[in-house]
Formats: sequence, C-alpha cells, structure tokens
Amino acid sequence: MNWAECRVMQTIKKAPADRLSRKSAILSSPGPSVRPDRRSAHRPTMRLTMAAVLIVLGAATAACAPRVDTRGNAIHLEDVQALEPNVHTRDHVLQMLGSPSNRTTFGDDVWYYISERTETTAFFSPEVVERQVIAIHFDKHGVVKSIDTLGKESAENVEPVDRITPTAGNSLGLIEQFLSNVGRFNKKK
Repeated sequence: MNWAECRVMQTIKKAPADRLSRKSAILSSPGPSVRPDRRSAHRPTMRLTMAAVLIVLGAATAACAPRVDTRGNAIHLEDVQALEPNVHTRDHVLQMLGSPSNRTTFGDDVWYYISERTETTAFFSPEVVERQVIAIHFDKHGVVKSIDTLGKESAENVEPVDRITPTAGNSLGLIEQFLSNVGRFNKKK
C-alpha cells in the first residue's frame, strides 16, 4: 500500500457510515496530498555551496594570474623605423620618441631608450618577458648616424664582485677600544 492509498483509507474510516458510501468517500477525498520534496528543501543549501565553491575557485584563479610590470620608455618599432640616418636631428628624435632613458656622458653622443616588461606569478621571482634597448648614435652635428635595436636575447649577466673595499683610518681591536674608554666617563663638570 502506497502513501496515497493509506490517505484514502484514513478518510474512509473518518467518514460516517450512514451518510457516505465507500465510493462517495473516495470521490470526496481531497486526493493525495502533495508531499514536500526532500530535494527542494536542500536546494538553497546546495546553491549556496555551489556559489561559495565558484567564488573560491575564481579567487584562486585570479590569485595565480601573473602581475605584469612595465618599466621605461616603451617605444614602438614603427616609430623607430620612421627615423632615417643622416636625415633626422636630435630635435626630430626628441619630438618623435620623447626624451631618452639615458644619454652617454663621455665619448660619442648616444641616446638610449630602455624598456622592460616583467611578469610575477604569485610569490615567485619576476621573470623578464620582454626587454628592448634602442641606441641612437648622433654625429658631432647632432644628426642621426645609426640606430641599434637590442632585445632580451642580447643581454648578458653581470656577476658582482664579492671583495670588500678597505676604509682608511684606524682599525681598533677589542682591547684597544676598552682601554680608550677607561677614564672617559669619570670626568665631572
């Protein structure tokens, strides 16, 4: 016997026997009542759980996205190719590319436009993705002599020297420092 049949039988037992027959009791019964679906009671909880999981996954994915840093004068190669040696002067270069990142102090007159793009993922050290150095050489009259473009592949690692430069002056040992302080604190003014 299923749940609906049980409900009909309860209705028949409650109905007065003199007024209603069994058939009329069945016809007049409200029918099988709607039993609450157990799954519908858990749907808000499931939806909240799924939303929380999606938010956590989205945050984790965003946290692992690399952070991009760009430093220096990012010059477009089309602008550099528009410069012609023996035609353009310093003023033209300044107008077309802007002020250089660096200029030579001694020797030939060279302007350097330096840019670098790095990506840092999470807590790892930054990785150089792109590096561009454009060197524009000028003659003594201020006219472009040559243009050199260097990329990341032409870079060289420079190892720092571990030597320590000695300083001039006295190098006092522990005993000399102690004896030089004796009597210094006894003076009364």
